[in-house]
Amino acid sequence: MGNPAAESLDVDVSHGDTATGALAEDSSKRYFNREISWLGFNERVIEEAENSAHPLLERLRFLSISGSNLDEFFMVRFAGLVGQYRQKIEERSADGLTATQQLDAIAARTDSLLDHQQRVWSALSKALADEDIFVSTVAELSDNSKAWLRQHFIDQIFPVLTPQALDPAHPFPFIPNKGLSLVFDLVRESDNQGIRELVMIPSGLPRFIRLPGESAIYVSVETAIQEFSDILFPGYAVKSSGLFRIIRDSDIEVEEEAEDLVRYFRSAIKRRRRGDVIRLEMGPKLAGPVVAMLRENLLHDGATESRINGLVGVGDLEILVDEDRPDLKFTPYSPRFPERIRDHGGDCFAAIRDKDILVHHPYESFEVVIEFLRQAAADPNVVAIKQTLYRAGKQSAVIRALIDAAEAGKSVTAIVELKARFDEEQNLLWASALERAGVQ
Repeated sequence: MGNPAAESLDVDVSHGDTATGALAEDSSKRYFNREISWLGFNERVIEEAENSAHPLLERLRFLSISGSNLDEFFMVRFAGLVGQYRQKIEERSADGLTATQQLDAIAARTDSLLDHQQRVWSALSKALADEDIFVSTVAELSDNSKAWLRQHFIDQIFPVLTPQALDPAHPFPFIPNKGLSLVFDLVRESDNQGIRELVMIPSGLPRFIRLPGESAIYVSVETAIQEFSDILFPGYAVKSSGLFRIIRDSDIEVEEEAEDLVRYFRSAIKRRRRGDVIRLEMGPKLAGPVVAMLRENLLHDGATESRINGLVGVGDLEILVDEDRPDLKFTPYSPRFPERIRDHGGDCFAAIRDKDILVHHPYESFEVVIEFLRQAAADPNVVAIKQTLYRAGKQSAVIRALIDAAEAGKSVTAIVELKARFDEEQNLLWASALERAGVQ
């Protein structure tokens, strides 16, 4: 019959192997996919734009944020997956999906999300019209408004546009990240000769032009360019025109072993500006032959594309949120300044001697932190300041206070985060300014 103990041991080992295999098989079900989950988060941002309890322009702000969020998602997270796909790395994520499977799932989820954005924009644009805020076509304008817009185009837009021929004799031009471009199929009136021209819209031009008057009437810059194409292309008839937009790989991978991280990041930032195109967004009027040409010249393995039936570049709607209509926005919040510091005549050190102070942002003003640093920079009893900086912004009073302290002879040490996504360049500038002032 054999050894009962051994038989028992065999059964136990067998059950153990089965349990381990089942556990490994089921472990992927315990995790959400990181990228799909993020898209779910952005859906919730869009849902805030549908929340009728919010003021109208704040709802528009949420919609704009959802567009900016999606751009960053593609520039960094999606780009990372495309990199894995191109290198044929098929290692599964914690939820059991390969890079290829994740790219497919993201494409499907993104199309749904884009449709949702356009439905919300359609509803919000109607609600804005009820509040005397319009995003109009040129055909909807009065004769006076059309005349003003034409002159504005001649004075402010036409001089900065540079049409470029798209044909085998010319290399396909470089298009910057998040760059909006128009493609015109033209026919020369003198001999019916066809020509295709690309017009890149400079990033310095506002996406929406506000017409003068009490009513807030906006016209998109691409609409104005298409309307006044006779100025841009004299002697040509427009056969068709359409808008497209690209997103480039903007991820920076940290080389932990890099000899000089500052130099590494400076070169990486330059490379990022010319990263591969990983997404193409096309407007509804872009002709089929133009789409084929763009795919051939812009898209590589793993890149994605979307045909958007509505507004391309929803993130640009933030311009409309700046309209001076406080009745359509949240009531501005005024953070509190700590009363105990006021009681001591604004002397942070005297207030802290009495008792520790916990400052709770954003409910209490960040100005108290700035004032604390300014006093430390000027106080002869302060001999050293040590500070960690993450995202200091473009005009930072914190940086100014640290420089003042260093120039006053104090020992100042600052740890500056280099990999602060899309703030790397600004942080490098601040780090250089601090070093020049004698900050370690």
